[in-house]
Amino acid sequence: MTPAAPPRSPLLRPALTIARYTLLEALRNRLLWLLLLAAAGAVGLGALLHAVALTEGGQLQAAVLAALLRLAAVFLLAAFVVTSIAREAQDKGLELLLALALPRAAYLLGKLAGFAAAAALPALLFGALALGLAPPGQAALWAASLLCELWIVAAFSLLCALGLGQTLPALAAVAAFYLLARLIGTLQLLGHAADAGHGAAGRLLAGGVDLLALLLPHLDGFTRSEWLVYHGGSGADLLAVLAQSALYVALLASAALFDLYRKNV
Repeated sequence: MTPAAPPRSPLLRPALTIARYTLLEALRNRLLWLLLLAAAGAVGLGALLHAVALTEGGQLQAAVLAALLRLAAVFLLAAFVVTSIAREAQDKGLELLLALALPRAAYLLGKLAGFAAAAALPALLFGALALGLAPPGQAALWAASLLCELWIVAAFSLLCALGLGQTLPALAAVAAFYLLARLIGTLQLLGHAADAGHGAAGRLLAGGVDLLALLLPHLDGFTRSEWLVYHGGSGADLLAVLAQSALYVALLASAALFDLYRKNV
């Protein structure tokens, strides 16, 4: 009597298949070539600034290069996520998948895993470039933080692409989310400064900014340029980044899954 085959997970196998094809889509869409082009442009601009700077040319080059690489990675990944989902919706591929006997959670987890794997491309490539600017430990911290930041951006981009259904509004929402999350620390400082001198209106403004800060990830603590410039990053910074990333990716994935299950095919 032959032993029974172990049951196959209804989520794992289709999710891995979807993740694999999502990563292949990223490679076929020349995402890696765009990342290489962005890296070359950032390196060229950094070298130019280093050449014309009167003092601290190396620090200026590292700061500019880190900022440009981070922005390029965020923009290219968000654009890929949104356009990938929009293309599937336009080609009726999403409706076909949802009409099949496939758990919607498997589709979402597969897409999210594929986008997370695609996010490793800029993190590894730009992290390798960071090795020329900082010690290996600081470069690895910067690259790991960039990967976590990209995971949050990918999860929010997926949520916007599924919820809004159109490319331009989804990209605009991702850009607004990213800018607010990057500037939330500065906005809090400005809000509390207004609180000190403007009475009830200042307190209301400061309270609103504090409430917004509770809802948003503090991306101003992610992928900080000073780690490459002054080499001050630590394990505590990495733990804070990992904790926020796990929390917000889980929350955003849950929101996207809720939106996906309420869709009618």
